[in-house]
Amino acid sequence: MSADPITEDVVALLGRIVDRFVESYESAAAAQGLTTVQAKVLVALDQPLPMHRIAEKLKSERSNVTGIIDRLEARGLVERRPGERDRRIKNIVATPAGAELARNFRGSLGFAAEPLAALAPEDRVRLRDLLGRIVDAEA
Repeated sequence: MSADPITEDVVALLGRIVDRFVESYESAAAAQGLTTVQAKVLVALDQPLPMHRIAEKLKSERSNVTGIIDRLEARGLVERRPGERDRRIKNIVATPAGAELARNFRGSLGFAAEPLAALAPEDRVRLRDLLGRIVDAEA
């Protein structure tokens, strides 16, 4: 079954947006001396997270996340801390330097913010709501 022309246009535009966002994300990460996956980890650490939750967020194997955390820890950007309820669980926490790097990274994501700033506030709200409906339909 082929999609109607409007749906085809929307899918093509979403593909272009994703491509531009990925390019912007990679560039912003590199400017901070990070890989894209390291940047994703730092951004996810707005609160302490156990390694398995980070792996889930990244849709990655735990063994891969261990290496990522090791490299971030060697740079002084994250720390491993025992869980409060279960000390066997190690939570990953951004250090002050890691939190600052994450803020700088977020602030340098030009493509993610600039085109949206050109839209009127009510258009951004409508776009957010429409995208939310698409995401919720997938769940």
